[in-house]
Amino acid sequence: MSPRSKIAVVYLIGFAIDLANMFVINTAYPALQRELRASVAQLAWVGNMYMLGLTVVIPLGIWLARRFGERRVLVASLLIFALGSAGAASAPSIGALLVLRLIQGLGGGLLIPVGQAMTYRAYPSEARAHLTSIVMMVALLVPALSPALGGVIVDHTSWRWIFFGMLPLAALACGLALAWLPADIASDHSPALDLRGLAISVTALVSLLLGLTFSGQRGMAGWAAAPLAVAFVAALAYVRHAHRSKAPLLDLTLLARPLLRVGIVIYLCVPGVFAGVNLIATLYLQDVLGLSATQTGALMVPWAAASFVAITTTRRCFPSWGAKPLFVCGMLTNCGGIALLATPFVVQDAGPVLAFVAMGFGASLCTSTSQSAAFLDVPADRMGDASALWNINRQLSFCLGVAVLGSALNFLLSHGVTGAALTSYRQCFLLAALLTLLPLPLVMRLATHRSTANQLASR
Repeated sequence: MSPRSKIAVVYLIGFAIDLANMFVINTAYPALQRELRASVAQLAWVGNMYMLGLTVVIPLGIWLARRFGERRVLVASLLIFALGSAGAASAPSIGALLVLRLIQGLGGGLLIPVGQAMTYRAYPSEARAHLTSIVMMVALLVPALSPALGGVIVDHTSWRWIFFGMLPLAALACGLALAWLPADIASDHSPALDLRGLAISVTALVSLLLGLTFSGQRGMAGWAAAPLAVAFVAALAYVRHAHRSKAPLLDLTLLARPLLRVGIVIYLCVPGVFAGVNLIATLYLQDVLGLSATQTGALMVPWAAASFVAITTTRRCFPSWGAKPLFVCGMLTNCGGIALLATPFVVQDAGPVLAFVAMGFGASLCTSTSQSAAFLDVPADRMGDASALWNINRQLSFCLGVAVLGSALNFLLSHGVTGAALTSYRQCFLLAALLTLLPLPLVMRLATHRSTANQLASR
């Protein structure tokens, strides 16, 4: 196995652990509620606390990697994650579980951007589309299989073994990191920690996550205004601070690079919006159209199959076609699938299947293409900064999509005609379809595939 393949394996194991930890717990909520006597609101925070820790520590991870070395940070992150997992498995109360989920998130938040930066730096530009296809396969399979695995664990043992099961995986990744990753080189030139930038960025991210969480829940919208206002002010303050700082914690100047900038916007408007559409579609198909939970869940099978085709298409076509045609095709296909949910055709047997096939192909084509293109023109020494920006955006995009469409649906249902839920859902799907097309003007300004090919050849 080549040195770069070893780096990729360590990153992919860590990435799989992170994804499994987000999705495997879903089927354990009823058991958690019974044993720990948790409320519905507390159960919602079992996932939110992990997401919170994961997001707020990302800006710090790249500085730590520069200061102490990437291998040391990866090993430390796995140990922190293992500590949180062992504690969560033994949690005596829901409050303790929430704190330990936060610790798990802090470990995962250090792991992913540092591992991603190492991996993409190790691969030449022309090989990154193939690397991305592997990453996307992991991102597809792990969330699809984790809930079923969690259900088996809960049914035959206890929800606590979900967290105990994370320990051997973390140990494996830690051992491979020590054995396979290149030794750290001491750095005498690492910049001082941007404490002011850290404080402002954490304030902005925590406030934004809290505001988005509240805004997407019925009856909690009034609680969202204050944290969202704080997030907005803190974000403006950070932009001003980063512009004046010589070594900002998050380097916003990287957003001037077209491929990274467009990839970030695509992630917000396509997979991010799909997260909200998936939630609304689940309610629509069951509450309005009368499908069972099993029938609704089964729609993810054709979605996953279409996603597989999209990922394969990106791997084969990106090196010769470039990003623009793949983005356009993915956005239009995804938009069509969402719009199909707003039509009478969706009440027929094939309607939901076709809608989910279109959304699976379109959203995954955009996601895999954006991941392939985003780091194409980023210099190797700035890969860590780009990875931090990318992963913060990735985490926030799913929260934003759920919050925007959840709030829109709540508004439409409460202000619409009594008994006209069908119209409210259709209006919400049409809004989502339009949001998917927002990046189109930016995409049309990208260079042609010949320019991309020349760029690949010159690197």
